[in-house]
Amino acid sequence: MSFAILANVLTMILCMAVLVQSVRMMRSLRTVKDGALTEVVGALEKATAQARTVLSDMKATLGTECAQHARLVGQARDLRDELSDMIGIADSACERIVGAVGIANAHRGAEPEDAEMDAEVEAEAAFDAEPEARAA
Repeated sequence: MSFAILANVLTMILCMAVLVQSVRMMRSLRTVKDGALTEVVGALEKATAQARTVLSDMKATLGTECAQHARLVGQARDLRDELSDMIGIADSACERIVGAVGIANAHRGAEPEDAEMDAEVEAEAAFDAEPEARAA
């Protein structure tokens, strides 16, 4: 078998494959021509109309809800700022109260100690005075 005969056989096999594919394509085109294409186009048009309706509804919904959510977020931020200010004021007031209590405790603590010291001094003086009174 020569090279030319092998090339001719290969060419014949490829030509038969092209003929088979042509027959299959002609059947597909005939099916489309008989009305399948019009059905496909009708279904696509119906789906497109439904998609447009859904998209317009989504735009309307998102337009109103997004604006409402933006307002709510703005109000929440304002409230957060007010609460931060109130917390700052409460912290400073608490620090002042703690400072005042500390000063009051220090002042009150000094007075009882002075009274206790005075009582101890008087008791010692009385104790020291008793032996002298007993001796006399």
